[in-house]
Amino acid sequence: MSLPEIVSREQWRAAREELLCKEEAVSRARDMLSAERRRLPMVEVDPEYVFEGGDGKATLLDLFEGRAQLVVHHFMFAPDWEAGCPCCASFLDQVGHLAHLRARNTSFAAVSRAPFTRLLPFKARMGWAVPWYSSCHSDFNRDFEATVERGGELVERPGISCFLRERDQVFHTYSVHDDGLDGLGVTTGLLDLTALGRNPTGSDRLRYHDAYEE
Repeated sequence: MSLPEIVSREQWRAAREELLCKEEAVSRARDMLSAERRRLPMVEVDPEYVFEGGDGKATLLDLFEGRAQLVVHHFMFAPDWEAGCPCCASFLDQVGHLAHLRARNTSFAAVSRAPFTRLLPFKARMGWAVPWYSSCHSDFNRDFEATVERGGELVERPGISCFLRERDQVFHTYSVHDDGLDGLGVTTGLLDLTALGRNPTGSDRLRYHDAYEE
């Protein structure tokens, strides 16, 4: 692997300013794409999906925990696997403290097809506090293309799906899979996928994660 060329400070500054113009163009394009994503239509979620979590049975509406938005991480963990996907685990490691999402009226949960009895010890091993649910008794994974059939076999796919709640009605607003998850682990990246964006509560002020008021 070759190292970067050694130059003077003046040459570095000129090269850096040239690259900065390109970075700013990418940033503007990303903002425009996020705005277009927020204008996507949404579709009502009709099936009564049943999940299993730490408090027993739960519906998709329960996963919102009373908030307006829900971001679901489709964590690859098939029913016959002994442990979860290392790449999905790395993604979940990057999500960090959920207080920043929750303060913006957005809940986060991981969902896998493995039985909850398999999820629980792996979650403890990883030291995660995020809500994690099993969808093994429903078609949730298939319906949102986190589990697909290829060559007659079921294949798991990593993904993110976003949902919006209007009272007791749940709407699907966005999904992304596979390589589309690159760079999405941070709070702002996840909020950019949602229908209400980064500022659903009217304030974009960041605080210490223990300084938010529910």
